[in-house]
Amino acid sequence: MTNAEPSAAALDAYRGVLPYIADWVAYKVWQLRVPGVQVAVGYQGEVVWSAAYGYADVEAGRRLTEHDLFRIASHSKTFTATALMLLAERGQLRLDDTVGTYVPALVDAGSPIADATVRELMEHGAGVLRDGLDGDYWSLARPFPDEDELLALVLDQGSKVPVGSSFNYSNLGYSLLGMVVAAVSGRPYNDYVREEIIEPLGLRDTGPDWDPTRADDFVVGYTGFHVDRTRSRLPHVDTRAMASATGFHGTAEDLVRYFSAHVIGQGELLSDHAKRQAQRRAWTAEDDPASRGYGMGFIVDRVAGHDVRGHSGGFPGHITQSLFDPTSSLVISVMTNAAAGPATLLAQGILRLLDAAADTAAPGDALSDAPDDVDVDTLTGRFANPWGVADIARIGDRLLEIDPSAPGPLDSVTRLTVTGPDTVRMSSGNRFGSVDEDIRYTRDDDGTVTAIRAGGGMSMTPWAVPGDESPAVAAGLA
Repeated sequence: MTNAEPSAAALDAYRGVLPYIADWVAYKVWQLRVPGVQVAVGYQGEVVWSAAYGYADVEAGRRLTEHDLFRIASHSKTFTATALMLLAERGQLRLDDTVGTYVPALVDAGSPIADATVRELMEHGAGVLRDGLDGDYWSLARPFPDEDELLALVLDQGSKVPVGSSFNYSNLGYSLLGMVVAAVSGRPYNDYVREEIIEPLGLRDTGPDWDPTRADDFVVGYTGFHVDRTRSRLPHVDTRAMASATGFHGTAEDLVRYFSAHVIGQGELLSDHAKRQAQRRAWTAEDDPASRGYGMGFIVDRVAGHDVRGHSGGFPGHITQSLFDPTSSLVISVMTNAAAGPATLLAQGILRLLDAAADTAAPGDALSDAPDDVDVDTLTGRFANPWGVADIARIGDRLLEIDPSAPGPLDSVTRLTVTGPDTVRMSSGNRFGSVDEDIRYTRDDDGTVTAIRAGGGMSMTPWAVPGDESPAVAAGLA
């Protein structure tokens, strides 16, 4: 964050923009008809914001809370990688040991995967088939594989390219790594990650697989709008031998605490040396060397000027996304309980808004230079007319007009200059709009804004996300 304030001032800027972020997320949940969304933001090791929108169970009318449990799917890989780094730091394995050392069935079958190193498997560089020739367990057409079935999937044409030749994301590969953790530690994989990662970090709402004893705490997952205009419920299932690749459950708050422990200089679980090893880009997913890539259990990406780490997760009825800046300590986690849920869109939008708030060198006129007789907060709000919706929002020391219906909050903004108690100038932005014209406010006798006359001279009136809509309609179930 080259233009961001030092940490204390950045935290103040983050706190100042969080009310607008909460409104933006609420609009996206309503616009996209997502059953439920859980969000948390962390900074310097602390959770600074946590919120829940919509429903954990739409049909039952159960509102979502910050402590309801989501299936976090491929976030599981970061826990598996953390377990392996712990074992390596404790001298119980070397990352360059071969996988066959700990999974002798691969050696016995003559699989080339036996000669891959633990490191190569962690980096998805071992050439392992993604999910097997029969991956219909992902569609819940059959149970997830047990250990014998997993090995059968791996050995049935499971080596698709030579070891070390390219990046090939593989759930089977990370399932094998769960077997490595168990073999090295002498404990079942689920027990090891609970005892060595989850409990030391105090993650009370996190676990390595479906937990029937907490069934009432889990959200219901729903289908997407791929081939239907309404959503349907999906059941929870045990992922069995694939827990180390995709089984975990958790909350946005717990994931913020967990990833905060992976920030350089924070947490006591791993050394900074181990963190840097795991978070270093080993491969890119596309030909562009600057594209999104992978380290050891962590996705490596660049978003809004940040080099970020983290992971996404896709499970039947659940899409999740967490990202963190390993140097600034900013952490964002978003949970959604629908197929194709907008978790990545929301997480990246939140990051961009936080960044913009903390950027003291952002373009546009500073609100600190506004006329003394103007209360800037009375100029903000959400307004609508038949042509669209516009948010006038305070983002750091700037006033912006934002289209909340756009995919990202800063995709197309107009920068505003405060010129008086009831006027702001559209000072810069897309000149197909109304740049260099004024937005004029109309108020009632007590000063409440009743309308604005905005782009094209058209009136817009205050608007809020409907609160009386039926849960089924709001969530796309009717």
